[in-house]
Amino acid sequence: MESNGKAEKHGLERDADLQLLLVGGELLKVRSSSWKKNRFYKLQEDCTTMWHESHRTFKRNQTFSIDEIESVRKGRQSEGLQKHTEAHVEDRCFSIIFKGRRRNLDLIATSAEEARQWVNGLEKIISNMKKLNSQQTSEHWIFNCMRKADKNKDNKMTLKELKHFLRQINIEVDDMYAEVLFAKCDKSNSGSLEGPEIKHFYDLLIYREEIDVIYGKYATTGEQMSVKDLLNFLLNEQREVATMEDAVSLIERYELDDSAKQKNHMTKDGFLMYLHQEEGSIFNPAHKEVFQDMSQPINHYFISSSHNTYLMEDQLKGHSSTEAYIKALMKSCRCVELDCWDGAHGEPIIYHGHTLTSKVLFKDVIKAIKEYAFKTSEYPVILSLENHCTLEQQKLMAKHMISILGSALLTSPLEDQMPTAFPSPQDLKGRFIIKGKRLNKLDAVFSNTSPGVEEDCVSEEDEAAETSNSKTDTNGQKAKAKKSKIKLAKQLSDLVIYCKSVHFSGFEHAKDKQAFYEMSSFKESKAVNLAETAGNAFIHHNMTKLSRIYPAGSRTDSSNYNPVSLWNAGCQIVALNFQTPSKEMDLNQGRFRSNGVSGYVLKPGFQRYPGTEFDPMTLTKGPWLKRKTFHIMVISAQQLPKLNKDKCKSIVDPLVKVEIDGVPADTCSKETRSIENNGFNPMWNETFQFDIQVPELALVRFLVEDYDSTSQNDLIGQYCLPLTSLQNGYRHVPLLTKHGDVIPSAGLFVHLMLLDAK
Repeated sequence: MESNGKAEKHGLERDADLQLLLVGGELLKVRSSSWKKNRFYKLQEDCTTMWHESHRTFKRNQTFSIDEIESVRKGRQSEGLQKHTEAHVEDRCFSIIFKGRRRNLDLIATSAEEARQWVNGLEKIISNMKKLNSQQTSEHWIFNCMRKADKNKDNKMTLKELKHFLRQINIEVDDMYAEVLFAKCDKSNSGSLEGPEIKHFYDLLIYREEIDVIYGKYATTGEQMSVKDLLNFLLNEQREVATMEDAVSLIERYELDDSAKQKNHMTKDGFLMYLHQEEGSIFNPAHKEVFQDMSQPINHYFISSSHNTYLMEDQLKGHSSTEAYIKALMKSCRCVELDCWDGAHGEPIIYHGHTLTSKVLFKDVIKAIKEYAFKTSEYPVILSLENHCTLEQQKLMAKHMISILGSALLTSPLEDQMPTAFPSPQDLKGRFIIKGKRLNKLDAVFSNTSPGVEEDCVSEEDEAAETSNSKTDTNGQKAKAKKSKIKLAKQLSDLVIYCKSVHFSGFEHAKDKQAFYEMSSFKESKAVNLAETAGNAFIHHNMTKLSRIYPAGSRTDSSNYNPVSLWNAGCQIVALNFQTPSKEMDLNQGRFRSNGVSGYVLKPGFQRYPGTEFDPMTLTKGPWLKRKTFHIMVISAQQLPKLNKDKCKSIVDPLVKVEIDGVPADTCSKETRSIENNGFNPMWNETFQFDIQVPELALVRFLVEDYDSTSQNDLIGQYCLPLTSLQNGYRHVPLLTKHGDVIPSAGLFVHLMLLDAK
């Protein structure tokens, strides 16, 4: 049973870094200042699994998949290594950062060269894994399951092992079917499958009837698709603007059979390969890059925003960490929150006040933000300060931001004279903007008068007042907040340029009395009420101002509210708890999947242009009404993961939900029937129709669940994207975990048609 994951398949068979990983070696595992122990680590021969020894009683040997790794960091770049190691071991340190909430693996090699080889080797394997297309990933996953089923490692498969394998790949078959399948492949009548017989079994297993039907419909040239047939498919089925040259290009890239390629033909294997590429994905490849106008004022964009960014878990006892900022920024979050309090030894700290959450140094957070802010997006990052510090520590906050962020920190308007509107994301590339309280108006920057007071009292932030003055009782409930004042240091005040926090006193007051750079924060309940009762007024407010929405203080479990109604009202900074997997975070990931995952998405024109009468609740006639009929057929799924891996006989009963989230008139959900005991290749062939009124605000969410008649269904995978970013025709839909990470081998196969309503 040869692995397609081995080094030679990765093109790395002679790579010295990879060879070190395959041989393995001892590394010092670091958990705390007092817990540092040598453990042996080794990359297994499949080049996709890392083995390591464990001294736990019931887990002497453990493995983790390379797919579980989010990144590898060289040096003391994790919170744990910075806290528990000395600077002199910097060049021997590295960290493995996992997806989801799994704890980082902090390691120290015996030499700097060995650390370099471990980091380089792991990065090469991760890079090669990402380059595998969906079809190769699928084959790779099936092979690994075959290998696990081969209990005696003789590279043969008995009937008993075959049954075990089928359960591994999440498909339940009765004994008779398993025996028929086995007999069909056991040409030698030896009682076990080997070599070509296993290949035959594999081919029978991956056969997809639905692909046969589609291919047969368009392949008019004998048994293969001609370039003309392929173009016909692209134009009529996929509804693409395609040319003969485009069809030739697809054959050149994805056809595996050289003789077919020479004839400009595409075989069934090549066709399936094409469908698994980004050209065959539901998500429009053109939207993977920044394609929107980025020169509009910054308030004309939805901005990916995080609440209580420092928390890894809940708001009562959760862990505060620089890692939480790194994870949010690496997901292109462009507005992060810093709750600042006086710390010991004169150093300001960040944590959730009046709770048992752990604390992290303000300067360490600023360092992490500086390091990771622009790795996935070059567009500006807003630092939303919730300031509870005394004057001296406020001055230190300002000093840290100026010294650490340097010239990237915006300390004065971009213009040489008093601005009248916001600059654009394009203008602010690579810059940090501070949101907080300010002692005076922005025009004081251009005034020739005296510098003014060094400090003064200002009212607390609306959310800060809620935190400072409302202690949490044993039930997690908070008493009503009373507004208080704090002293504000000029040094900190002067860093607030385009995002001066002010209390909201009504839309008319904001229109008449507030400058464009004066912005308000709204608790979710107040914001939702305004969106529902004064939607048009809220939209007009957001044409000239920025609005930030934050979760209610009663959400001590760090749960989230639905952001869609606030986006419908034009609110830009709709802050969510990034640390909490939820439907709301799925929607946030879907909203910002488009435009190059830059963290900025241009609002529709009817939310930006003066005079608009758009109200998401009433939907009067206007340019926002672009009625569409959305037809979708949920055809099949491939290789859905087992949810209970500890029970070998546990097989999922999958169903698919398709949800539309947008204006209330468009919000709708439909679902397929469940299919018993088949997570490997379930087929539904069920058709749904949705009538869409405002497509520019609609999101489509696919949800695959394991049906349970006695309790709530379990999530298998999900995927969300803007309706305007999907492609018509036969498409594969990738599936993500609840944390938003790709499930490498799993997916849905659907047929979509978004048409103008008649």
